Amino acid sequence: MNPINLIIMLLLISLLILVHEWGHYIAARIFGVRVSKFGIGMPIGPTLYKTKKGDLEIIVHAFLLGGYVSFPDDEEEGKDTNLPVLPKDSPERLMNKAAWQKAIIFAAGVIMNFVFALFLIILTAGIFHKLPTGKSDIYVAEIIKDGVIATNYPNTLKADDKILKVNDIVIDAGYKFIYLVQNSKERDGKIDKSSANENVQKLLKLNPSLKENEIIPNKLKVKLPKQTAEKTVRIDNNIENWIKTPEIGDTVLNEDEIKLRDEIANKQIYISDGKYTVNQLANAISDTYRPLNITVLRKGKIIEFKNINSSEKGVLGVALKSSEIYKDTNTLSSILKDSFVFAALSTRDICQGFKLLFTGKIPMSELHGIIAITKIGSDFIQYQGFIKAILLTANISINLAIFNLLPIPALDGGHLMFLLIEKIVGKPLNEEAINKISGFFFTLLLILLVIVVFNDVWALIMGKF
Repeated sequence: MNPINLIIMLLLISLLILVHEWGHYIAARIFGVRVSKFGIGMPIGPTLYKTKKGDLEIIVHAFLLGGYVSFPDDEEEGKDTNLPVLPKDSPERLMNKAAWQKAIIFAAGVIMNFVFALFLIILTAGIFHKLPTGKSDIYVAEIIKDGVIATNYPNTLKADDKILKVNDIVIDAGYKFIYLVQNSKERDGKIDKSSANENVQKLLKLNPSLKENEIIPNKLKVKLPKQTAEKTVRIDNNIENWIKTPEIGDTVLNEDEIKLRDEIANKQIYISDGKYTVNQLANAISDTYRPLNITVLRKGKIIEFKNINSSEKGVLGVALKSSEIYKDTNTLSSILKDSFVFAALSTRDICQGFKLLFTGKIPMSELHGIIAITKIGSDFIQYQGFIKAILLTANISINLAIFNLLPIPALDGGHLMFLLIEKIVGKPLNEEAINKISGFFFTLLLILLVIVVFNDVWALIMGKF
């Protein structure tokens, strides 16, 4: 871990927060709103530097990460500032501005973060003449000794094979290959209902005395159909569907069906114990494995390997390596066009991430913050070059903008929400009530911050990144 890279990443993140606050400041000054303070860093610990420029007090705090702006409306009769107290009806007070002007001031930080992110992307495209496409070429780095491929399929995958497709799904990211392999493992407790229905009919055909919905009589010998592979995993390119668990298949086996599945594995005859129905027996028979059909490019030749079976743990014993795919940006038009496309795709992915988080598809334990971002950014600088660090900073700026737009009191989106409610009801909202609500949610945000810091520290200890 290079300490210089860590410092660079911390400064870049701090810059994003200052850019955000600068947006509020510029918008406020455009509409004639006085800004009493502009803080560089957070008011934690000693003050390193303080000066006044006209009506503005500029403060540099020892805790340099972050920043803030303060309006006369936020001060208690000049208690926290040496500047003259403004009359309550002063046009320089934020509270006395039109709703649309206040909305622009509140939204300006978010706008500046988007603008700055786009600037960083354009700068990257212009200097390095390339931008990541978000896709990678995936190769076999190594066949693990004693792994599934080495042991059961020795004449299939080899080192340096480029993986083109799995089950006709284009592999342009490592997580896709891993996802498909993991969800094709043996006896995973998930089946397709159509396969179970087919096995019901096979059981009834082999055993005419059985009835579908009745418990199989005790000690009755039941002929079992040959167990066959399940359907291959098929999924679209929607990231939400890749993250869903455990819905590969329509039906999840219960504990009794799993016990029955293990009891009859690879058997031709089942002697009933009088506990299960034909439907349950069909479910147990149906839980086998999902075959993998892997297409690779080897020395210019496309080769397909069919009916490969991953282990019960969902691994093949294959180490992967990836090579990021870049798009050339050699002209002004391509620089601008591809930069906007990159920003739009990043915004879409970040919004999907927030949606997955709020719907519980990404657990809180996977939520990370500034410590993780700094570590990852530092690694990007060291191992992947400054281009990836700049683009990560752009993504963080977009993330910061979207987070602040959330309609949560204490965030910019919360202020915009209160303005909208005020517009709908046609009168100013109770300021004391707004302050109490905002204070409550600010406390929740602090709790969230503690959780995020814990996740970051724990991930570092466990070597997750």
